[in-house]
Amino acid sequence: MEALCLGCVLAAVLTWGFLCFCDSAERMKTAEQAGLLKSGSRTLLVIAHPDDEAMFFAPTVLGLARLKHRMSLLCFSAGNYYNQGEIRKKELLQSCDVLGIPTSRVMIIDNSDFPDDPGVQWDTEHVANILLQHVEVNDINLDLAEGLAALLRLVVTFDAGGVSGHSNHIALYTAVRALHSEGKFPKGCSVLTLQSVNVLRKYFFLLDLLWSLLHTQDILFVLTSEEVAQAKRAMYCHRSQLLWFRRLYILFSRYMRINSLHFL
Repeated sequence: MEALCLGCVLAAVLTWGFLCFCDSAERMKTAEQAGLLKSGSRTLLVIAHPDDEAMFFAPTVLGLARLKHRMSLLCFSAGNYYNQGEIRKKELLQSCDVLGIPTSRVMIIDNSDFPDDPGVQWDTEHVANILLQHVEVNDINLDLAEGLAALLRLVVTFDAGGVSGHSNHIALYTAVRALHSEGKFPKGCSVLTLQSVNVLRKYFFLLDLLWSLLHTQDILFVLTSEEVAQAKRAMYCHRSQLLWFRRLYILFSRYMRINSLHFL
């Protein structure tokens, strides 16, 4: 009898989750229809360090790949905290190749003004100026044959919590928010920020998946088992960073499987 009751409860929870998933999918469909996630659009992922793209944003990158977005990546440091900058730049390019971002669309800023150091506060105005220059130069150099569809439509970066609380991550959010609020991005360009969550949600993927399905967010990307394997392959490209706790992270973290994002 107890087993039957438990089965009924489980079935109810799964049904509820499925309905919420359908609702989430409908929200994504609405956003796509509004042109925010239009198929073939051009998206710029802005990260602070090599491995951010795989450790935190893999579900977003692969989710946008399903929509045939033209992904580019701008990384604001070489990750030289332990004097491994040259190694980490190569690892980033390998990871991007696994995730489907070609080397020609990856820009790494190796500048002493942006050290890989959580104890250093990056200058917001300087970050914003560099980012805006990158956007403007890339828009000017677009192949005219690509037309308006190739203009930048989406910028993706961290939210105010920086996912891990890293000051470099937060600096990117602050700069992107300033540019967005001042209307300096190309017309029609939207900004998506990756939702930070507490430690329990961060490492209990199955429970967090249900929570994410039941709570409102603007965009939710959930990877298939094949895509999870692809995300892991990308993360394993960062061999210099694969300490024991990062291996546990790969096994248990939500960010290797789902991304909840919000529009600014």
